[in-house]
Amino acid sequence: MKTQQLQIRVSPHQKAALRRLAAAADLDVSAYVLSRALPPATDRFAGVLEALHESEEPSYALAELSDLLAGWGAGEFVEGTGRADTGGLSPLVGNYVAAMVEQAAHLKGVTVPPWTRQVAPLERPWFATSMRAVRLHLLGAAPVPYKRRNLFVDAGIGARV
Repeated sequence: MKTQQLQIRVSPHQKAALRRLAAAADLDVSAYVLSRALPPATDRFAGVLEALHESEEPSYALAELSDLLAGWGAGEFVEGTGRADTGGLSPLVGNYVAAMVEQAAHLKGVTVPPWTRQVAPLERPWFATSMRAVRLHLLGAAPVPYKRRNLFVDAGIGARV
């Protein structure tokens, strides 16, 4: 339920443009501005997955996904992660996304989205480092959803290393 009001200052030209865009989207101006400023959870999740599909270096998009999943409440999480297009992602990135979503579901006390079961675990272990001395640590430290997918990392959702 919306109980607060927010005013923004815009020029007459900007106001007219917002009205045109809102009408084209079949929304009132408030709903249009809100949809752009605070997109629905499904759009935000899909946007991160799209960035992962397009990226040669996925670390930034994975960090964005971690922040997104950590910041959502249970309801937003369920809404946002209900469907995912992981086809086209490398097996490593697809498993990383699935593990992140599985861990977030556990932390939020909700059911894991069914699509994660369609992502086959990696055939061979993948370690976040090539340093042999650290690998032993990662074998024990990796969160369970990552271990199940043969991913050995030091931290999961919401952590920065």
